[in-house]
Amino acid sequence: MGGITGWERQRSAAAARVVRAAVRAVVLTASLAATPGVLPVRAAPRTSLSECIAGPARVEVIAGIGPRGEIRLASGVRAVPDSLRWPDAPEAASAAQAWLEARLGARVTMIPRGQPDRWDRVRADLLIAEGEEDLAGGLIGAGLAVADANEADSLCRPALRLVEAAARARRLGLWRAPLPGAQDGPALRAKAGHFVVVEGRIRHIGERGARTYLDFAARGTDGLTVTVSKRTWRMMRARGLSAASLEDRRVRVRGLLEVRRGPTLEAAVDGIEVLDEADRPEAGPDRERELRR
Repeated sequence: MGGITGWERQRSAAAARVVRAAVRAVVLTASLAATPGVLPVRAAPRTSLSECIAGPARVEVIAGIGPRGEIRLASGVRAVPDSLRWPDAPEAASAAQAWLEARLGARVTMIPRGQPDRWDRVRADLLIAEGEEDLAGGLIGAGLAVADANEADSLCRPALRLVEAAARARRLGLWRAPLPGAQDGPALRAKAGHFVVVEGRIRHIGERGARTYLDFAARGTDGLTVTVSKRTWRMMRARGLSAASLEDRRVRVRGLLEVRRGPTLEAAVDGIEVLDEADRPEAGPDRERELRR
């Protein structure tokens, strides 16, 4: 096999610069959020600002690493990096655990966000005091975790999706294998019970009273269906997404995969990303009614 070409080295260096720049953007956003009188930049309006409000920053020391990315601080506080989903795959989870354990004893600036989670752990931005490393950005940038809102309505740190995209482009960690296709029913069924990121084109949208259904495969074939609750669909529409603007669009979706009649996942507000085509204007009421079938 031949050696690495100059072009490949340039491409690798450019990708690395993208990751570093994205992480710096994440750190800057977190720093601004903690600065009195400066509002954090957000990608879209939120319905529950309390989930993302940044509290006062304070310096802590990492004293231990618990299960699934729990950070135990010397003060006794238990924290988890905000806007990060811990990996399900054992190999990736072990690598992520080792990545965090390498930072034991480090001084961090902790910026709490919103209310503690159901296990009374503080959701926080955690920035290594010496340097510009951000724990969530570092894990996601290494391909060891996914940017996700978890139990919150919206992603508080949307810049982390840029970090994730750079890791995916370089096929790091979780992204070494191609994403499963939304029309590949058998591959999706094999991931039942796990959090997945899937890409595909929406073939049909059906709006019902309680839920909206996004079908990625033709009727009678084995493929993904994404369900969206009435409340979440209303929030998506406030952001400019609708049946008319999404049908026949290629998207990336994420969520916990279940198998009912076929592979299904429930999408959160930030769980659908449009991948191609310039944003189209909203369709008129006639087109909207046509799609609500």
